[in-house]
Amino acid sequence: MTVSTDPASAPLFSHVSEAAPDAILGLTEAFLKDERSDKMNLSVGVYKDAQGVTPVMRCVKEAEKRLVDSETTKGYLSIDGMPDYRHHVRDLVFGDRIPSENIAILQTPGGTGAVRVAADFLASQFQPMRMFLPTPTWANHNSILTAAGLTCENYRHLSADKRSFDLEGMLEDLQSKTKPGDAILLHACCHNPSGVDPNQEQWEQIAKAIATAKLLPLVDFAYQGFGDGLEEDAVGLHHILRENPEALVCTSFSKNFGLYSERVGAVSLVATDADAAKASLSQLKRVVRSNYSNPPRHGGAVVATVLDDADLTSMWKEELTEMRTRIHRLRQLFVDGMKSTSPDHDFSFLLEQKGMFSFSGLTPMQVDELKSKHGIYIVGSGRINVAGMSEERMDWLCKAVAQVLHS
Repeated sequence: MTVSTDPASAPLFSHVSEAAPDAILGLTEAFLKDERSDKMNLSVGVYKDAQGVTPVMRCVKEAEKRLVDSETTKGYLSIDGMPDYRHHVRDLVFGDRIPSENIAILQTPGGTGAVRVAADFLASQFQPMRMFLPTPTWANHNSILTAAGLTCENYRHLSADKRSFDLEGMLEDLQSKTKPGDAILLHACCHNPSGVDPNQEQWEQIAKAIATAKLLPLVDFAYQGFGDGLEEDAVGLHHILRENPEALVCTSFSKNFGLYSERVGAVSLVATDADAAKASLSQLKRVVRSNYSNPPRHGGAVVATVLDDADLTSMWKEELTEMRTRIHRLRQLFVDGMKSTSPDHDFSFLLEQKGMFSFSGLTPMQVDELKSKHGIYIVGSGRINVAGMSEERMDWLCKAVAQVLHS
C-alpha cells in the first residue's frame, strides 16, 4: 500500500497495516505464552541439550574468560571485520584449495547478514539478476533476496514424496529454466528445512551442470559440522568450486559454536584472480558501509580465540561431535519410538537425513492438532527441529504423534 504524504491527511503511521508474524518466530512467541507444563518446541532452529536448554559451549566460556582479561578496547572494527577471524573462516571453509589472494572475506552479523550482503552486492553489480532457489528452502531466503532487488525463481530439490533428493528434476530445471549469468542458491549441507542432501556423486553432477549452464553459485553454509563432520560437510562446496571459478559463500557460527545471539557469520567471494577479488571486496565494503557500517566484535573474537588455541580448538571439535552425535541418536530414538507406537507409519527415512531439520510428513491439520492438544509446536510444513527433541520425553512425543496420525 502506498501511503499518502498529503499534509492534510491523517498521521502517516496510522496508515501502516500490521505485518503477519514470522511463521517460525511467531510459533516461538506462542510457545512461550503457552501455560501448559507439558509442551515441546520443535519449530525454531536452535540446538538444545538433554535439559531443553541451548547451552553455552565449554570452549566458548573459556574463550570469553580470556577475552575479559585481555580486551583493552571497544573501538569499532574495520568494515570487513577482524583479520584473524577472517583467516580462520578461510581455513575452515576453503582449506588450501583456493589461493588466498583470490578470496575476499567479510565478517558479518550472522549467516543472515552474510546472505543480505551477498544479495546487495549482486543486485548493485549485476542487476537485473535472477536467483534460483531450491524448492523448498529456508523461508527467509526469498525475503532477503527479493528485498535486495533480485528476482527469485525456483528449481526442484525434493522429490514428490518429500523424503529424497530429486537430482533429475534439479538438473532438468537448470537446463530448461536458467540462462548464463543467472545465480543459483545451494545449501552446502544439512538442507533447511528438509535435511535431504545430495551425495558426493550427485554433487559432482550438480557442479558440472552449474558450470555448463554458466550460473553463479551462492552457497549457504550455515551448518558445517552438524552433518557428518567439518571436512565431510564441505565436500559439496569443494565440488562446486572445482568446476566453477567464481562463487559466493555465506557461513555462520550460530550452530557449530552455539553463538546464536552473538550474530557471527561471514561472506566469502571467490574470484578468478587477485585483482577481481580486490575490486569485489571494495564493493562489498561499500554495501556494508551503507548498511550496518561494521560488524560486532565479541562473537568473532570468541571464534578467533578458540581457533587460535590448539587446546580450545580440540575442545570445540569434541563438543561439536557431541552435538552431532546426539542429533543422530535423537533421530534413531524417534524412529524406533514411532515404530513401536505407530508401526503402520514408517519414519526410517529420517535416518538418511542430515543436520537439525527434517520433514516429518505431517499435514498442516495434524501439526495444528499436535499444538492444540499436546503442546507440541511444529512448523506448518511439517518441518521438525530434531535437536529440540528430548531423550527423556521421547516416549511422550511419539505417543502424541501416533495419536494424531490415528485420529
